[in-house]
Amino acid sequence: MKILVFLVLLGLHSAAAVIHSMKHIFTVSSQVPNFPEYVVVAMVDDVQIDHYDSNTRRVVPKQDWMNRVTEDDPQHWERHTARCLDDHQLFKGYIETLKNRFNQTGDVHIFQWMVGCEWDDETGDVNGFRQVGYDGEDFLSWDVKTNTWIAPKQQAVIIKNSWNNDKERLAFLKHTITQVCPGYLQKYVNYGKSSLMRTELPSVSLLQKTLSSPVSCFATGFYPDRAEIFWRKDGEELHENVELGEILPNHDGSFQMSVDLNLSSVTPEDWRRYECVFHLSGVKDDIITKLDKTAIQTNWGKTGFPLGAVIGGVVVLLLLVVGITGFFLWKKNKKGKDGFQPANTSDASSSSPSSSSVGVQNTT
Repeated sequence: MKILVFLVLLGLHSAAAVIHSMKHIFTVSSQVPNFPEYVVVAMVDDVQIDHYDSNTRRVVPKQDWMNRVTEDDPQHWERHTARCLDDHQLFKGYIETLKNRFNQTGDVHIFQWMVGCEWDDETGDVNGFRQVGYDGEDFLSWDVKTNTWIAPKQQAVIIKNSWNNDKERLAFLKHTITQVCPGYLQKYVNYGKSSLMRTELPSVSLLQKTLSSPVSCFATGFYPDRAEIFWRKDGEELHENVELGEILPNHDGSFQMSVDLNLSSVTPEDWRRYECVFHLSGVKDDIITKLDKTAIQTNWGKTGFPLGAVIGGVVVLLLLVVGITGFFLWKKNKKGKDGFQPANTSDASSSSPSSSSVGVQNTT
């Protein structure tokens, strides 16, 4: 069965970036072994700020600076934990409704709900979004401009029509996304500005496994992950004979990335025409590394290929996959009259899910 895994790499906006974002990701699963039935994650500028799951049954901060929230709201964590407990039951009803709508029984199923907002700290402009997914595919989405739900699947049309006919609820959703959510986002950004706005430049090395291997330009230790690296020749960026790697996390929270250059058709005399360029968002000056044979580190020479740093990043990535497997880009809404049937509990029948459980009052 198809499951879309939303891998959360802990990226941040740099000091120059003015668009901040907050997301709340809700995941309820059916028959997924060794994984909590219900998981809630909140993120600011793509950094996880808190976490809840149905095993621990507690909302806990994931950044030290998020502990400051109790300065303004002493009952913040207790209240949000209680809300998550209630929403869990409602989500269980939603996934059962969708299993019936798709004529499914048993097997592994994932229901996902994502809700959030963006705020431009220069212009003050705000934007909002809601998405629902089921088993790794789009099921419903909300358009903030038209304040309407969109159904990409036939099975979602009944629910879409029901939600779009509830004008009072639509007005409430738009208010919370365009007014309430940005207010919390601004507060959280202020709490964590020293961390969210920092930049760290990397060390850049030229690496080569064998004499016939491509030369890799390897940058490690940079922060945030909004960066690019590329080869250029005579000042022009190259798109042929190059292979760009993914940005990977290091064990200390920084990042690494590399780009390979195939030199099989390049004469030694032309090497001086090539250079590697690393650019970090928010930093004016690029790091430029000339292609110099004497500067290349190899695993057949004295310096040795620094496999430890690369392997370390891969290990951290695998750990992130395991730890965040349930956070899948999606969302949910409202009561049984919306087309979903809540679980057979008194709490679920009287409440609608709310991202207040992770820091935003009623933004779902």
